[in-house]
Amino acid sequence: MRLAKYLAHAGVASRRAAEAMIAQGRVEVDGESVLDPARDVREHDSVSVDGRPVAGPEPRVLYAVHKPVGVVSTARDTHGRPTVVELVPAAGLRLYPVGRLDADSSGLILLSNDGELANLLTHPSFEVAKTYRARVAGAPVGRDALRALRAGVELEDGPTAPARVRRLSEDWIELSIHEGRNRQVRRMCAAVGHPVLELVRTGFGPLSLDDLPPGAHRRLGEAELERLRALSR
Repeated sequence: MRLAKYLAHAGVASRRAAEAMIAQGRVEVDGESVLDPARDVREHDSVSVDGRPVAGPEPRVLYAVHKPVGVVSTARDTHGRPTVVELVPAAGLRLYPVGRLDADSSGLILLSNDGELANLLTHPSFEVAKTYRARVAGAPVGRDALRALRAGVELEDGPTAPARVRRLSEDWIELSIHEGRNRQVRRMCAAVGHPVLELVRTGFGPLSLDDLPPGAHRRLGEAELERLRALSR
């Protein structure tokens, strides 16, 4: 197994972050500093980061979590706010969020220690859709606003890709986007005259929130993991 992949599978960091660690000379294999992320790691090799041994690849896990409003989607928070990682008893596994969901929003977020899968699910080139339900101000939502969202909206950081949008009621709409810009759905809705009052993520690729209650989690099975990995094929 290549060194960067080994570190990602050990839960040290995502593969991209592991490559940066290696380039900085922080990683040793059998006591020797290694700068090549493609260095092959054999079963009995000893790997350390910053002088601390790496225990080896952890079992790959992925959890679906219903994040409540007020919980931040980080592994730790310097302001003492509750984090989404604290919602899952990980039994020593080093989990981190896959993508982001702002503190004012609720709904489906994924936690994993699989850096390779996390990169697949969040990299723009794979265009994994995220689905949201938004309650907006300025109801009713008219055809012009829906048409603008479907065409793509001009934001301060450039135009968005077209969204899939449908109206659920006078003040609720459902949107699916595959980009991952900061607070993108909120900014898109504000740009068409309908600021978001409440936002819930209901889908991530082929996964859906279903009836998972706020604050709850479930570990994904192998069939679901395979469906996610298939998105890159």
